[in-house]
Amino acid sequence: MRRKIVAGNWKMNGSKDLSEKLVGSIRSEAGTLDKGVEVVIIPPAIYIGDVLVQAENALSVGVQNVGRWQSGAYTGEISAGMARDAGCRYVLVGHSERRQIFGETDELVAEKVSLVVSSGLTAIVCVGETLEERESGQAEAVVAAQVRAGLASVPAGKWHDIVVAYEPVWAIGTGKTATSDDAQAMHAAVRKVLKDMGAPSESISLLYGGSVKADNAAALFSEPDIDGGLIGGASLVAKEFMCICRSFPVGAEN
Repeated sequence: MRRKIVAGNWKMNGSKDLSEKLVGSIRSEAGTLDKGVEVVIIPPAIYIGDVLVQAENALSVGVQNVGRWQSGAYTGEISAGMARDAGCRYVLVGHSERRQIFGETDELVAEKVSLVVSSGLTAIVCVGETLEERESGQAEAVVAAQVRAGLASVPAGKWHDIVVAYEPVWAIGTGKTATSDDAQAMHAAVRKVLKDMGAPSESISLLYGGSVKADNAAALFSEPDIDGGLIGGASLVAKEFMCICRSFPVGAEN
């Protein structure tokens, strides 16, 4: 049975006050969620300690990015080992903003994935196409290539430390969302690529990220290959985020 995961990516937002109030509210309601739904909070690295205090082991915590090295003279970088030492369980790798703004390539994503899983953390590996790529009919080929390249170095025994998040770039922060049918089609395609790579595809959780809201989460999460969501702006509002966390079909198993 695949893990059901709702991960809140705060991006470059937050404060000590937000960490206390928002995470406290989410934690207080986490016990009312269906069994098997894992809630992950991914704040800016500087607030990880504050979030961990508020999470009280009821929530998982992740980091938005790590460097390509485990240590050294790389001012401003943090390593996967440091993230684990701080108490994180998850690392976002290859988010579209890292790819577009900071020029991260599939090869760099693969390097980071290897470091993350070798450090005992789970990598949430982000893939997705631009609007131009979708409109030109290349969406599936682009995403498949990102999956193959980004996960090329995953050791056979480490696939349980991989989560894939499909985030159509054209839907991130725009208010646009792929239809549940379109999202399911891409998730099914990703699962097929994983199978072709020799991965245990039916046990790997696939998340949808792209303007997920309380009013569209249920339709998305009801699809057979969508195991949860990578949530952006809506993760900064406790009520909406928890509505999303409650949007899985009752008693559904993947």
